[in-house]
Amino acid sequence: MTSAYARCGIVLASALLLTGCTAPTAQPTPASTAPVVQLGAPGEPNRTLSPEEAAALDLDTPHSDEDVVFIRDMLHHHSQALVMTGYVDERTGNTDVQLLAERMGISQTDEMALMELWLQERGEAVRDPDAAHDAHVGMPGLLTDDELASLEAAEGTEFDTLFLTFMIRHHQGAIEMVDRLYSSGGGAESAVDQIAREVEADQNIEIARMQEMLAAME
Repeated sequence: MTSAYARCGIVLASALLLTGCTAPTAQPTPASTAPVVQLGAPGEPNRTLSPEEAAALDLDTPHSDEDVVFIRDMLHHHSQALVMTGYVDERTGNTDVQLLAERMGISQTDEMALMELWLQERGEAVRDPDAAHDAHVGMPGLLTDDELASLEAAEGTEFDTLFLTFMIRHHQGAIEMVDRLYSSGGGAESAVDQIAREVEADQNIEIARMQEMLAAME
């Protein structure tokens, strides 16, 4: 039979063993001291945020009415660009124009899917049910019905020139819409800000390419 002293020794040894195996207390992770830089709106410089401003970024700004209008309008704007690119294959044999139109069709289709998802996730209708049918008249860069008809009727080099000329103007209109978003106080929500900046970047790249192509045709 085990003596009382032996039992006490076992208990004491077990206690010492448990004490020695106790995991050390976790130390808090030090807060990052790296500066946080906020991208400026188009035409404005970037700026370094204060620690308080950087911490506030964790609480994303909710979307605004201006954001919803921008996304809906850009969906309409992109849809006309897809109409224009849809004319290309049957009206020109210019490989450069065809490849450019194909790239535009893919990128703008993807952007439209992203914008529709943005609206749906926020409980917003993809199209404003209260908007009149002519609500988009005067939107920057949009072609009129007559201009669309002239593009559809053109072929060959005439089509290439019209397509590039009209699409440059169309893209410049999209960039103006981005500028209007920020000037109206919109674009504070991170997701819509990212969409707007990607639209602006893509359109600027394609404008430069189309201007080069037009110059080569002269």
